[in-house]
Amino acid sequence: MRYRKLDANGDYTFGSGQADFVRNEPSAVRQAVLTRLALWTGEWFIALKDGTPYRPDVLGKYTRETYDAAIQRRILGTAGVTQIAQYTSEYDGNTRTLTVSATIDTVYGQITINKAM
Repeated sequence: MRYRKLDANGDYTFGSGQADFVRNEPSAVRQAVLTRLALWTGEWFIALKDGTPYRPDVLGKYTRETYDAAIQRRILGTAGVTQIAQYTSEYDGNTRTLTVSATIDTVYGQITINKAM
């Protein structure tokens, strides 16, 4: 597995040749998971059915029963992920933010992600 590194702003890094890539390590899978979670269904013109189903499974008033399953399916569908060892989510009604934390087993080792959505 090979992924181009991202800078602090989430943009691709360039100019350092092969040092701009992460290869066969847990951080490559972490980046793949976070990238997949950031992609909304219908957003990518090449594969309109690909993406995280924010509408209708995550966003909305009555999605508490569906958002964890949708996010976990998206994580498990990522190349290199073997299982989710631990998963929690917390919704803050004041800021309307869903924060997901997961410890994920990958083919390269274990990683942890924390993502506010």
